[in-house]
Order: sequence, then C-alpha cells, then structure tokens
Amino acid sequence: MGTVTNGIKGALRIGQTLSVLGRTGVGWVRGDRPPTPRLLRQTFESLGATYIKLGQFIASSPTFFPKEYVEEFQYCLDRTPNLPFGVIKRIIQEELGRPVEQVYSDIDPVALASASIAQVHAARLVTGEDVVIKVQKPGVENILLTDLNFLYLSARILETLAPKLSWTSMSGIVEEIQRTMMEECDFIKEANNLRVFRNFLHDTHNEDAAVPKVYEHCSTRRVLTMERFYGVPLTDLESIRGYARDPERTLITAMNTWFASLTQCEFFHADVHAGNLMVLRDGRVGFIDFGIVGRIRSDTWQAVSDFISSVMVGNFDGMADAMIRIGVTRQTVQAGELAADLRRLYQQMDKMVPDHIPYEAEQAEDDVNNILLDMVKIGESHGLHFPREFALLLKQFLYFDRYVHILAPEMDVFMDERLNMLH
Repeated sequence: MGTVTNGIKGALRIGQTLSVLGRTGVGWVRGDRPPTPRLLRQTFESLGATYIKLGQFIASSPTFFPKEYVEEFQYCLDRTPNLPFGVIKRIIQEELGRPVEQVYSDIDPVALASASIAQVHAARLVTGEDVVIKVQKPGVENILLTDLNFLYLSARILETLAPKLSWTSMSGIVEEIQRTMMEECDFIKEANNLRVFRNFLHDTHNEDAAVPKVYEHCSTRRVLTMERFYGVPLTDLESIRGYARDPERTLITAMNTWFASLTQCEFFHADVHAGNLMVLRDGRVGFIDFGIVGRIRSDTWQAVSDFISSVMVGNFDGMADAMIRIGVTRQTVQAGELAADLRRLYQQMDKMVPDHIPYEAEQAEDDVNNILLDMVKIGESHGLHFPREFALLLKQFLYFDRYVHILAPEMDVFMDERLNMLH
C-alpha cells in the first residue's frame, strides 16, 4: 500500500513541478524575462526542497557550472514557511515512540529556524538541559526521490545549459546530488558526524573549540536533539568583543581547528558560513550543523597542501604542478604554459586590488570568488577537471578569507606563524 501511496504522491509532485515550470513559461511569454540564471534560480526557489538544494549545489560547484550560474545561485534562499507546532510535535512523538512530555519539560512552539528539509525548535529536557531539536519535515524524502528521478529525465536540459557537464556523466552528477541530499535527510549520519568531530577535538586536546553534544535517547533518523549553544556569529565583531578578549585569537582558533580536521579527522566541515561558526559565551568557537561534510583522499590533500604552499610563496610552477595532481585529465597538460597563465592572472590581480582603497566586504568577497573561478577556468582551459571536493575546500577558504577581513584585517594569513595551515 505504501508503494501505491508514494507513487500517487510522486505523480502529484511531478504535476506540481510541471505547473511551476508552466507558470515560468507563461511569465516569459508575457515579457517577464529576467536573465536566464536569475530566472532559473527563482524557478528553483518556487519548486522547493530539492531544487533549492540543487541551486546550492550549483553555487558550491564552480568546477561544474558556468560562472554566471555559480554567482546567481549564491543567492538561492532556503527559507520555507514554518510548519504548525502541532505537526512538529506529532513527528517528534512518532519518532521517539513516547509522549513528548516524558522527554522534554518544555518546547518553544515558535521555530528558531525553518529550511526546506528541517525545522529547529528550542527546548529543555526533563533532566534540565537546554537543547535544540532538529525535526525533518514530513514527506521530504519522497519529494527528494521523486524530484531526483525527474531530474534524471531532465538531465539533457542541464547538459545544454552547461556544456562542461559533458565532461562527466550527467547521471553521475545527479547521483552525487542524491547522495549528499539523502545524507542530509539522515540525522543518524549527522549525529555520527558530530560525534566524530567531538572525538577529533578530544584527541587533539583542543579545548578552545566545541561541537554540540547529541542526546541519543531522543534522536532518530528524523529527529536530532542537541545541546543548545548560546553565542554570536563569527562575523559579529561588536558582540564577539563581549565574549572574547581577542577576536583575532578566536578566529585563529577557528581556522586552526578546521585546518587540523583536514588531516586528522575523517571529514571536514564543508559549510563554515557565519551561521555555522559561533563564538560562545565562554569564548570558545562552536562548530554547528554537520549536515554537509567533505571527504578528501590523503594524496589529493597532499596536492592541495602543496598548492597552498605554492600560493604562499608565489611559486607558479609549484601551483601548476599541484593543480595537475588535483585535477583529472584525459590529456597531457603542459605545466609551463599553465604556470605562465597563472602568473598572468596574478599580475592582473595586483592591478585590481590597490592597497590604499578601503575594504568593502561584499566587493572583496566577489573579487575572491572571481579569482577562484578564474583559477579553475585556467586549469580547465588546459584540460584539467577538478573534483567537487576541491571546490568545497576552496569555498571554505573563501569564507575564512572573509572573516580575516572582518576580524583581523592586519593579519597576513600566509605569514602568520600562529596559523597551522599545513600541519
């Protein structure tokens, strides 16, 4: 019976998808014609969960998609209406198999946050601990699977949109999206990620960073109960000053913790935007939301490490050699020519960012994004194709670059001896 019900839901979902696409088409005919990347982003936002996630995948994959799409999808908003508290309470009860009152003495009916896959509520356990409960929205997995199967059929559209995709099989990319999305739907995996990262902090004697404790007796595949962290985002300099005597030191702790995880933890946090990095009231750095993590093979990491070392000293031959080792290619790459192109890019950059102009946060982020995309493009023009994990890694570097500008504008990331970037 479940299969039949899911089949009917799936059919309805495809109908819903086609009606949104139809409305977009009608708007186009009537003359409402935003640029194609923006039109696609707005359509994705209307389609909800899967397409929002797909948009975010495009935003974090400059190695797969054209620059104008990567840039537009940075604005892909994952904000969805709150589900009524009654629905949330029922899900928690069904998942835990007992009345919520036996587990929580209090749950705030107003959500702290609501995204396409889950909704988060503050609560208190009957034993007195302050927690947050992450609750998966009903039907999300069925919608994801239906949408992803529909995407298989629509893959041709994306192939015409992004000719580079012929490099890898389109179905391979849909499979990758499916894998990451389904991982995000499985809170047991996220709970495990939190545990592994917690053990990594313990094993490396790192007492300056923290991850929320998971309460396993009230966590399942669709409900995750975690210790509640009180603090402020890493970008809120004024508030940080109230919690930490030295904001620069706090930033160095965050960066060193993340760099250490690249070699000493089985994954790295692959979404260190300001909402996921907090400065706690006791001055520690809190890493939250381990729904998206990246795994990188040790030989690839060695090449990335060499790449960073080469960037530090401006060794273009070293950069070219490392890029060739990171990338995948079907042809012989001329390292000397690649190095020459990288040198030209750097010379342009020096002209682009004069030292005497004051720092503009948005502008600088755009510049750094453009540099990343240009480096990737230069690699690709030489026949290299980079794994998505490399793009995810570089994206986190860009976030940290932004935090340095906000919290420690005088700091030279490549020369500061307090930073253990490569250890």
